Amino acid sequence: MTDVLAPDAAEKQQSLGRAAARKLASTTKTSPQMQEITPRWLLRRLPWQEVTAGTYRVNRRRSYPLGDGLVAITTEAGRARVVPSELCELPLLRGYQDEAGLTALADRFEQREVGPGDVIATEGDCADRVVLVAHGKVAKIRGGEYGDPTVLDVLSEGEFFGGRTLAEPDVEWEFSYRADTPCTVLELSRNAIEQAGAANASLPEHVRRAHARPKPRTNKRGEALIDISAGHDGEPELPGTFVDYEDEPREYELSVAQTVLRVHTRVADLYNQPMDQTEQQLRLTIEALRERQEYELVNNRDFGLLHNVDLRQRVQTRTGPPTPDDMDALLGRRRKSRLFLAHPRAIAAFGMECNQRGVYPATVDVDGTPVMAWRNVPIFPCDKLPISSRGTTSILCMRTGVDDAGVVGLHQPGLPDEYEPSLNVRFMGITEKGIVCYLVSLYYSVAVLVPDAVGVLENVQIGRSA
Repeated sequence: MTDVLAPDAAEKQQSLGRAAARKLASTTKTSPQMQEITPRWLLRRLPWQEVTAGTYRVNRRRSYPLGDGLVAITTEAGRARVVPSELCELPLLRGYQDEAGLTALADRFEQREVGPGDVIATEGDCADRVVLVAHGKVAKIRGGEYGDPTVLDVLSEGEFFGGRTLAEPDVEWEFSYRADTPCTVLELSRNAIEQAGAANASLPEHVRRAHARPKPRTNKRGEALIDISAGHDGEPELPGTFVDYEDEPREYELSVAQTVLRVHTRVADLYNQPMDQTEQQLRLTIEALRERQEYELVNNRDFGLLHNVDLRQRVQTRTGPPTPDDMDALLGRRRKSRLFLAHPRAIAAFGMECNQRGVYPATVDVDGTPVMAWRNVPIFPCDKLPISSRGTTSILCMRTGVDDAGVVGLHQPGLPDEYEPSLNVRFMGITEKGIVCYLVSLYYSVAVLVPDAVGVLENVQIGRSA
């Protein structure tokens, strides 16, 4: 039997193979790449204010804030329940400290399911209950000049109406309220209020005093009024006045993001060409810290922008997806808006709504990058804005800069061992295992100088209707 050789094996190799050739070749390398890096538009567009001693104080005219205006509601076994202490958000219960009285009221709320289009209260009817929105959206409606209904506002989770029922038994509804989506509401009837008052005598007494208390003289933004006379003739006596300041202005302390970078001495000594291993490790660590910095500026519960939006600067979407009407409503709440900040999926949802209406948003050039804009205000993408489990997110709109009483970033340059402004790298020593340790620290915060500097469009639906 004769062996038959394959043609490739029978042929003798006539040149150097690629695998062997690579032993003598130098490869062309990139620096280490990182998927987490984003444009970080918020950090790039915020004006940064230098802070000394780690604290920034925001002085304002005296104002009379009313809390966040939202009543927290929990869900237990499919039933919504009011958090008793949160009832102090109702104007007539503000400052009431008796837990027993608040619990007596909270326990008497009754849950009711309302379908889309159902009217919860009608303008002119007797206002005989307090209503809290536990889930869904409720339109606030008043008859227009020509008899047609006009939607003035949209209420969502935690908002309420009918608070005057606590003190005025014969008051009428000033507006009509209609469910725009399937809604769950909690209602406290007038009879239940009287029963709670009978069980706790301090409750009706507090409501009576709060109702009789004169309201502070304020302008439309809640600031203490400055008396001015205008349009007079002759020599009338002019009013005297002064500008009052807040007794306890808010102070922002710089927050910090830190990590300990570890590099083995053997790696730093032997594998340092053509790229410095320590330098590359530090570069990627700083990128991660900057990403966390932007996340905190948006989401931190103490100073983050989402949690520091004034109640009057919160706008609800009319139908769910972000429409041009919604963006106009958000934009119209402030002067000199400099930017929108939205999740990329929210920007895509806005683009789809514009396409359906035949509207084509403009594009503006920002630092050489084309960015979608609405009314010439750029819409910057930011994936740090959270998306809820129900597929909703938020869109921020803000004015920036100290001169315009806007939003400013805070940092403190000139730190010891500073590597970048407000970021330092401090040598911590070498361990017994030969590992070099560096403490990398980044200091930052963000301040809203006046309440209308930032607004938010809430409950923005990013998915399409099935």
